[in-house]
Amino acid sequence: MTDLVYIGRALLSVSDKTGLLDLARALHGRGIELISTGGTASALRGDGLPVRDVAEITGFPEMMDGRVKTLHPNVHGGLLALRDDDEHLVAMAAHGIEPIDLLVVNLYPFEATVARGGDYDDCIENIDIGGPAMIRAASKNHRFVNVVTDVQDYPTLLAELDAHDGATSLAFRQKLALTAYARTAAYDAAVSGWMAQTLGETPRYRTFAGTLASSLRYGENPHQNAAFYTDGTARAGVATAKQWQGKELSYNNINDTDAAFELVAEFAPEGGPAVAIIKHANPCGVARGATLAEAYARAFDCDRTSAFGGIVALNQPLDGPTAEKIAEIFTEVVIAPGADDAAKAVFAAKKNLRLLTTLNLPDPKAPGLAFKQVSGGFLVQDKDTAALPELRVVTKRQPTEAEMADALIAWKVAKHVKSNAIVYVKDAATVGIGAGQMSRVDSTRIAARKAEDAAEAMGLSAPLTKGCAAASDAFFPFADGVEVLASVGATCVIQPGGSMRDAEVIEAADRLGLAMIFTGQRHFRH
Repeated sequence: MTDLVYIGRALLSVSDKTGLLDLARALHGRGIELISTGGTASALRGDGLPVRDVAEITGFPEMMDGRVKTLHPNVHGGLLALRDDDEHLVAMAAHGIEPIDLLVVNLYPFEATVARGGDYDDCIENIDIGGPAMIRAASKNHRFVNVVTDVQDYPTLLAELDAHDGATSLAFRQKLALTAYARTAAYDAAVSGWMAQTLGETPRYRTFAGTLASSLRYGENPHQNAAFYTDGTARAGVATAKQWQGKELSYNNINDTDAAFELVAEFAPEGGPAVAIIKHANPCGVARGATLAEAYARAFDCDRTSAFGGIVALNQPLDGPTAEKIAEIFTEVVIAPGADDAAKAVFAAKKNLRLLTTLNLPDPKAPGLAFKQVSGGFLVQDKDTAALPELRVVTKRQPTEAEMADALIAWKVAKHVKSNAIVYVKDAATVGIGAGQMSRVDSTRIAARKAEDAAEAMGLSAPLTKGCAAASDAFFPFADGVEVLASVGATCVIQPGGSMRDAEVIEAADRLGLAMIFTGQRHFRH
C-alpha cells in the first residue's frame, strides 16, 4: 500500500503573488487543473493560464467586498473529504463536490498592515477569514491534501512532484500541514496581540509567535538546540540588521548584540557619539565622546579585560578611524546604524568579526512586551520604557551640573545592568560597573575593584572614581553601600529611594558630603 497522493486539482488564492506565475505554469504543465479567486485568478488569466473561478465551483459570486467567496461546502467538502471513505464519496457525488488535492494560500497581510501603522479599520479589514479556514481544513486532511502557505515552499513542492511523478508522500504532506498550522497560529497570535495592545487589555489567553530566521548551531551551551525567530515588527535591532561579514551569529551573539544595541539607543545621536561594550548581556563599558573613536576608547578603558571578545554597539554610523580602534582587539560583533566604506574595508581583514548595520536606532520609549518562561507557564510584562521621572535631591548638598550630567548617564546604564546593579560614571564615561550580585554592597565593591583594575591597566595613580557619580538600580537597604561609594571617591549618587532606612541612608550621605538624588523609580533587570 502506498501513501502517495497524485494531484489533479489545485486551488490557488494568494495575497503575496511572489512566484505565483512560475508555480501555476509548472502545475498546469503537469496537467493539474487550476481553481482560483479574485486577483489571483486575474493574474493567472493575464499570463494566459486556464483557470476556473471559485464562483463557478460554489455557484455563488464573490460578495461583500470579497469577504465571502470560499466559505462554501463545495470548497470545504473538496478539502475535507476522506478519499477512502465510501460515505464521503457518496456525499461528494450527490452534491457535485469535486476533490481539491492542493491548496496554495497565503493570508491577507495583517502583520504588515500593523507594522506600517494602519488605522483600526484598516487592520480589521486585513484579518483573513476564508484563508485560515481553508488552511485548517486542508491541514486536517493532510492524509489526502497538500497545503502550501509559504512562497519558499513552492520549489520544494515542485521538487516533490518531480521525485514522485506528480504525487507527494505522506511525510511531505505532514510537514506542509505542520507549517500550515504554525502559520495560522502565528496569524491569530498577531491579531489577538494587536487587539490586546489596541484596547489596553490583559487578554485571558496570551500567545506569541515568530517566523524562523535561522537554525542556530547551538544554544547557550553546545548541548542545547536553538533557533532564532523574528516577530515581524520593524524595530531596529539584530532581527532587522544587515550582516556584512563574518560567520553566522550564535545564540549568545544575538542575545548580547540585542542588549548592546538597546543600551546604546538610550543615548540620542544628536547628543553626540556614544558607544556601549557588552559582555554576557552586561555592559562592561559605556561612554560618550567628541568622536566615535574617542567614545569607544573611553568605553574600552572602563574594563579592558572584559571587552575582549565582546559586543560593540554605536549610536552613530561606524567610521574608519573607529573601526581601526575596535579592530585592535578581538571583538565578536559590531552593530551600528550604518557604516562607511572605510570601516567595512578595515573589518574585511577580520573574518571572524561580524558587522551588522541597521537603518536607525531602536526607540527606547516605544511600547512592547517582555516575557520569560517559568515552570508551567511564562511571565509577561511591559518593556521597561519609563521616561526619567521628576528628580528630587534629598541631601543638604546639591549636585553640581557636571555631577548631575554624569548621574543621568549612570542611571541610563544601570537600567541595562543585571541586578543588583551599581554604575560609576565620570565625565560621561563609565569607570566601574558592578552587576548581578545578591548583595547591593557587593556590587558596589565589585564596581570599585573594576575601577582599580582599570586604573592599573591605564597606568594611572588612582582610580577614576574620584569625583564620580554613582547609580543604583534600586534603593540602598542600608547605609553601608553609600559608605563604600564615598570611600572610593564618589561625590554624587542617584537611586530610587523607598527603603525603610532612607533616613539613615540620607544621613550617611550628608555626613560623607555626598549629593543624593531620588528618582522614585527602580530598574530591576533579572
